[in-house]
Amino acid sequence: MAERLAGIQVLEEAGSQLPIAEAPTAITAFVGRCLRGPVDHPVTLTGFAEFQRVFGGLWQPSTLSYAVEQFFENGGRTAVVVRVANGARSCTLALPAGPQALVLRALAPGTREFLRAAVDYDGIGDNEDDCFNLVLQRVRTPGSEHIEDQEIFRRVSLRADSARNVTLVLAESQLARVDGELPGWRPDATPPPGSRGLAGYVLSNPDGDDGGPLTDYDVIGSAAKRTGLFALDGAEEFNLLCIPPLARDVDLGASTLLVANRYCRERRAILLVDPPLAWDSAARALAEMRGWPLPSDSACLFFPRLLGYDKLRGRFEAFAPSGAVAGMMSRASELWPVWSATGEEYVLRPGLKPACAVDDAARARLAACGVNTVQTVRRPGRPQPAPCTLAGPGAGSTDWRSLPARRFALFVVNSIERGTRWVVFEPNEAATWRRAAAQVHAFLAGLEDRGAFSHREPGDRWFVLCSERLNRERQRDQGVFNLMFGIPAARPGGFHAWLVSHRAGGSRVQVVSPNLAGVPDTGLTQALAELDLPEAESA
Repeated sequence: MAERLAGIQVLEEAGSQLPIAEAPTAITAFVGRCLRGPVDHPVTLTGFAEFQRVFGGLWQPSTLSYAVEQFFENGGRTAVVVRVANGARSCTLALPAGPQALVLRALAPGTREFLRAAVDYDGIGDNEDDCFNLVLQRVRTPGSEHIEDQEIFRRVSLRADSARNVTLVLAESQLARVDGELPGWRPDATPPPGSRGLAGYVLSNPDGDDGGPLTDYDVIGSAAKRTGLFALDGAEEFNLLCIPPLARDVDLGASTLLVANRYCRERRAILLVDPPLAWDSAARALAEMRGWPLPSDSACLFFPRLLGYDKLRGRFEAFAPSGAVAGMMSRASELWPVWSATGEEYVLRPGLKPACAVDDAARARLAACGVNTVQTVRRPGRPQPAPCTLAGPGAGSTDWRSLPARRFALFVVNSIERGTRWVVFEPNEAATWRRAAAQVHAFLAGLEDRGAFSHREPGDRWFVLCSERLNRERQRDQGVFNLMFGIPAARPGGFHAWLVSHRAGGSRVQVVSPNLAGVPDTGLTQALAELDLPEAESA
């Protein structure tokens, strides 16, 4: 089963000369509505102050803004935010040009995008009457001198045949684009001649619009256009995905959950699902789970919603928990190994509390249904259900009902897939096969030394294969490099195995099912002799 077709990023590294780096496990992507900022473009943030600068901070219509705040407050380290808008409009800025105007339109839509611009002719010759210098600035508020971003474009031109044509030059701007036809004259200098020489600016017009509330269609977006959820194609990696409710009183639709779940499976990530608004008690949650529409080993759900202080409304409000839960997972990744099945890490920091009580009996019944319970205090000496996915009884592998086991498997696959991309720059021959196998061998052995496979006997904990059997002549002719590895399943002698295929156009990971029960290390290759490897796809 194909899980991901990923582009290869060339880095200045020594490839096989370096050990495989451990992939992150808690980079969290957020998709939703924001007050301001770029639309359908992933932005990586490392703190809420950055979110305030780029996306405007807390905003009552934005459930995403509260989720991101709670993510960082609960220990989150890295977030990737995609702003989605419904009918939002960008403001314009008109630079006088004689009887006409050069009109610019802001890239980021909304009423909170404030631009200003200045034009001068410094260093422009008398015979260059088509050229001018342009300064673009984003300011915090109209009339403010607090400049958040600035771009300077020197010697831009109105001539269509010029390499410095203003339309072409502003195509690289992060603030604005030319809107409409160019005027017949270059823009007037600001301030005009005869002033006191102080810097003058033309302010943007108050014609921006924040758009309407989001719909499921807005959040899903278009894979072809890389909008909505699919804007995350532009993000190098993420491990957890949060899509907060569309509004405080509107749940995500089933269509969004289905598309997001499939997307997470392709990206080898985990979807954090928020409990529906109607789940106001453990009994209601248990009853609703009987007809739950999304069984998945790529998703998990935490219950109940959380009560927290809303700084904008000045009172306690109920919030979806996914942002805070992702923060807890991020904090835990620095304290506990990802394969840990203890419940110690899933504890909220002070400031949030469950919206309804859940006793131990209900907690156990919820876990049996695939629902995790958010905790606010540690409970030493009282056994807690291990964190689980939404895989359900019909899961292809019962192992993936365990959230730590699933996250650990994704961590191993992501680390090895990324760490062996160097092979596409080497000859597909025996020497390269040995180097790649040794590199993966060292990585898995390191995990074994740290106790990752302690439930199995030494020598029966993992395997690595990279040989001519996996790299047949027809695959070498197509530029495909194959490597197989496996980690132990819970059942005695069983393995979870993946085939990693690298080629110049990208990397592919497939789940395979070799029967290795009872096979010693020296017989692994022979045991795979009848394995039907898929044909390499054409470029």
